[in-house]
Amino acid sequence: MADDSSPPIFDYRAVAELHHRMTTGLILSLMTRKGEEVTADVVYRLFRRQHSETFLPGLEKLGLTSLPDAVASAQYHYLSNAIGTVKVEYMPESDRKAWVRYPPPRWIFDGTAICGVTNAVTTAMMRGWHAHNGEALGNPNLGFVCTGMTTDGDPGLEGYFYDYDAPLAPEDRLRFAPDEEAPVFDADAAPTVDATDWPALRLAKAERNYALYYVRSMFGVLLDIFDATEAAALIHLTARLIGMQFYDATRDMLGLTDPSREGFADYLERMSRAMGNGTVRKNEGGAIVIANENWRLMESRQPELLRAWNGIWEGACAVHDRSLAFEFEDGSGSEWCWRLPD
Repeated sequence: MADDSSPPIFDYRAVAELHHRMTTGLILSLMTRKGEEVTADVVYRLFRRQHSETFLPGLEKLGLTSLPDAVASAQYHYLSNAIGTVKVEYMPESDRKAWVRYPPPRWIFDGTAICGVTNAVTTAMMRGWHAHNGEALGNPNLGFVCTGMTTDGDPGLEGYFYDYDAPLAPEDRLRFAPDEEAPVFDADAAPTVDATDWPALRLAKAERNYALYYVRSMFGVLLDIFDATEAAALIHLTARLIGMQFYDATRDMLGLTDPSREGFADYLERMSRAMGNGTVRKNEGGAIVIANENWRLMESRQPELLRAWNGIWEGACAVHDRSLAFEFEDGSGSEWCWRLPD
């Protein structure tokens, strides 16, 4: 059976880092290979999927359901993103108007990736989430007004939730007012989560879950739009690139330095354990086998996606030692494994 002992905090953070980059990488792959229109459609669907699954339960979990709708919406974005280590600000003006601002660096368009993303993609994100808060809350008067976009050169994505005097048409739930500017953020006056409820280990797990959930949702959207073969090809190439680019950084987060076959096995084992895959390490005739009981990233294991996602570890192995034999085996039962032959 798998060892159920909790991995170190930095293992969770390494998993979060790798899959955070995977989300950004998939958006850039779509931009360069499928174009702006397709990318905007994917991002819209991504945020609609996440909104429908997490917004109302999140309000309940964060204890925001008794607040006015505009305030609750803005506080939700502030607190949930902060738990996921996303930089965000919250500035309430009244019960009917509350601001939220995402200053640089933007989490989803991290680093130089911001230069490869257009306003259409940022707008699709807001249409997929912010514009639907009122609908989800049963308040047709609630909308979101965007006053600045980082992708347009503004110092942050910002805007406010506003409760109007009359119901909004669907196309008016997201409006733009570039002549307005968010108030100054006062961190001391902002809401917080109870530190006793969110110790360091729980926060690290939440950061991991936040990043994994983006990837899982993205995989589902890609399967909705493309056939399985096309979706898997895009995912696999992106995953391989991300694995190569971020192997050094994530290995350093784990504190690993061994350049041998055993060293790469250590990396695979710890990353997989931190994902919650039910991981067991064993030796079979000289081969190191990292066996996994499940694939926590997806609710149900889909072989074509599992193999495509495995590109992350192919890329990591190519950087660790490009001559190292690295085999992936997807068994007929629930178990799948990595094998490093002698």
